[in-house]
Amino acid sequence: MILQGEIPRGSKIVEEKLASELGVSRTPIRESIRKLEQEGLIANKMVINPSEKDLRNTFQVRMLLEGSAARSAATYLPESELQSLLECVRIGRTGAVEDIMKANEKFHEIIVQASNNPFMIDIIDRMQSIIYLFRRTVVYYNRPFLIDEHENIYEAIKARDGDQAEALMKQHLQADLDFCLHLIC
Repeated sequence: MILQGEIPRGSKIVEEKLASELGVSRTPIRESIRKLEQEGLIANKMVINPSEKDLRNTFQVRMLLEGSAARSAATYLPESELQSLLECVRIGRTGAVEDIMKANEKFHEIIVQASNNPFMIDIIDRMQSIIYLFRRTVVYYNRPFLIDEHENIYEAIKARDGDQAEALMKQHLQADLDFCLHLIC
């Protein structure tokens, strides 16, 4: 509900109300709230409303990790996964909004998995809920050049150019950050 925007940022989370609306007991609601607190989507029983500093911090970590992952992907990504990246680009150009969301997520996931670094993968996994909010923003508000950037990253990985793949990923994430900041500031 939070990730889909049904519960707006800054909203107070009331266990009883959610349990009633969803027709469940308070126990699964309480467990879900705890998980969302661990993922950083809820703090003090309120849906987070990321500040400019929160955005910058999140993207700084993403640029470091996903830039490094793109470099690794240029070396280690198998041909079958290259085809999957290309398919994500194709869907990004022609798909419906929800399909583009999924393709965007899969594009980044394929690259992160190619790092073969379980620590990096774990850190990114723990950030997924917050990352999803930002991915949703750039897709739903149709950020210019988003898919062109994915295609350029794909081309660098396909050419096995790790330096270029890393630089392009960092530029891509900086453009995402700038776009999100423009919307909230």
